[in-house]
Amino acid sequence: MRRLGGKEVADEILEELKVRVEALKGRGIEPKLAVLRVGERDDDLAYERGVLKRFESAGVTVEVTALDSGVSQEELDSTFDGINNDPKVHGILVFRPLPKPLSDEHMRRTIDSGKDVDFMDIRNMEDCLAGVPDCSAPCTAEAVMALIRHYQIETKGKKVTVVGRSLVIGKPVALLLTTANATVTVCHTKTVDIESECRNADIIVACCGVPKKIDLSYVKEGQIIIDVGMNVDEEGKLCGDVDYDAVSEIAEAVTPVPGGVGSITTAILLKHVVNNAERQA
Repeated sequence: MRRLGGKEVADEILEELKVRVEALKGRGIEPKLAVLRVGERDDDLAYERGVLKRFESAGVTVEVTALDSGVSQEELDSTFDGINNDPKVHGILVFRPLPKPLSDEHMRRTIDSGKDVDFMDIRNMEDCLAGVPDCSAPCTAEAVMALIRHYQIETKGKKVTVVGRSLVIGKPVALLLTTANATVTVCHTKTVDIESECRNADIIVACCGVPKKIDLSYVKEGQIIIDVGMNVDEEGKLCGDVDYDAVSEIAEAVTPVPGGVGSITTAILLKHVVNNAERQA
């Protein structure tokens, strides 16, 4: 079984970005990411720590605005507007999904496209649907594709099952894989017999948000399994949507959690912020 670690993929991206960040600073431009978080979900906090560490290593500023989970829609939208209108901000990351009953509609419809780093702008969604090269796809979806390219995983003509249909990862990664000439099946909570849909695939992308849901009953020998999940188990440890130990017995290759796609996601986020800073310059 091959362990598809994300560190070497992320390090490769980071080395190039450090050079570009220094070039920007030489021109008096300080790239900056604004993070807006509502509440304190464990997976959000884990991702936030990864972002802070990655950006610090590249010398890029991150400003976190944390709101209570009971915040009103009006205060949330007003806070977002202040960040969106700040000329010193080159990228905005909003942790989604938001706590109910809050909505991200105002943010999606008003975000400055030059600060969108995680697929909130509806126009970026349209570009992804149309298969526009180098469109601003969500960081995690793009991280999956970066991992596939790095490890030279063939997608042309391959059957891929995506478990999850969120706008943050499930739907966009399905679109990117389709553009990469894969035949994609998207499963969700209403899918009948998800196990057989997964066993029928050459590649499984797990992004359902359920700890260790993908176990031996979902897999067959020779599959490549990409785990996008970031959960906390009963012991308080990070785990994915895949039962890594179980599926490793028969899968050809599996991404670990932590140390897999999440490592690449923060590097892709950094790349998007640097891209925006260069364009605004």
